[in-house]
Amino acid sequence: MNKKEILEIRKQFTPANCALTRICGCYVDYEKNKRLQFRESFLSLPEEEAFKYFDLFKKTLSGTVGRNLLRMSFPSTQNISDGAQEFLLKLRGSKLEDDELLDEFYDKIIEHYVFAENYYIVLVHGVYDIPKRSSDGMELYDASDEMYEYILMSICPVSLSKAGLSYDAKDNCIRERPRDWLVEMPEQGFLFPAFTDRSTNIHEAVYFTKKTQELQEDLLEELFGGQIPIAIAEQKELFRLILEDTLEEERTYETVRNIHQELHGMLAENKEEPEPLVLEKKDVKKVLERSGVPHEKLEHFEQYFDENAGEDASFLAMNITETKKLQIETPDLLIRVNPERMDLVETKMIDGRKCLVIVVDDSLEVNGMDVRTM
Repeated sequence: MNKKEILEIRKQFTPANCALTRICGCYVDYEKNKRLQFRESFLSLPEEEAFKYFDLFKKTLSGTVGRNLLRMSFPSTQNISDGAQEFLLKLRGSKLEDDELLDEFYDKIIEHYVFAENYYIVLVHGVYDIPKRSSDGMELYDASDEMYEYILMSICPVSLSKAGLSYDAKDNCIRERPRDWLVEMPEQGFLFPAFTDRSTNIHEAVYFTKKTQELQEDLLEELFGGQIPIAIAEQKELFRLILEDTLEEERTYETVRNIHQELHGMLAENKEEPEPLVLEKKDVKKVLERSGVPHEKLEHFEQYFDENAGEDASFLAMNITETKKLQIETPDLLIRVNPERMDLVETKMIDGRKCLVIVVDDSLEVNGMDVRTM
């Protein structure tokens, strides 16, 4: 699913567009005990309560595609009639009215989700009557030939509110505020099936994670049974290892800077595209070529790529470079540079010493104080 398709489903989480039929929930304490379970018609919820749920569901489909929202493909070798995909299809097909299936689903989450505190599993079923679009992109709400039926799951931490004082309007006094257990915005969740090319795609799901640096692999394996995406931190590390092995003594500041400048240029060109920029082996090699890496250094690039990342590995460009800053670090110095102005920093030999040279204009501050540059 791309950004436009995610947004189209998010738009359903409003009172005017709501197509949710049923909501189920399970409150789990820190000892993995089910403290509460319920299921009911979503439209029977009080209006203010429904609004709060809309916020949770929108958050479950928020963030950056490829970082917070990950495409989960079911193994091509796995039959639909077997395994994780079959279970999710059954769950969707039950319209969340089968208590045994719901119990089994909750048990899967509780067994494999690593979280040391209380949390709330909320699951909804919805049916979206997909409107056709005219040639100019306008939606034709009176024309539709497909219903998109889906389930959306969110896992929300539940924490005790802070102690404090509050104003009691009834007694017109200040008193101790009661502490409540608050349901917070989701940390994990998924949408199944995926909504691809504005149509149902039962071969994929979209997984949401608030923490992009780490993935709960056991949970993902249990839910989807497929190949686990490489976490952002691991993508950066693998890319670093490939560069180190390939560049060797050519691993100079200028070469590495050029590589990141090239990546930033590619990201800028792809900014308006609905799909994130994916780099396969051949694409990474082109990045190095355009960054001035000598041809002889690229002779064994494919070998180093395969050894470190795997023959069929790919990277999201936004995950292997910093989009907001370039960080230059020595044991005693830390410099952060706007990626668009990497040219302001270069290396030079001055008086026989290796130096970083930073170009400054008339504006320079030290601890917030303007200082003279001459």
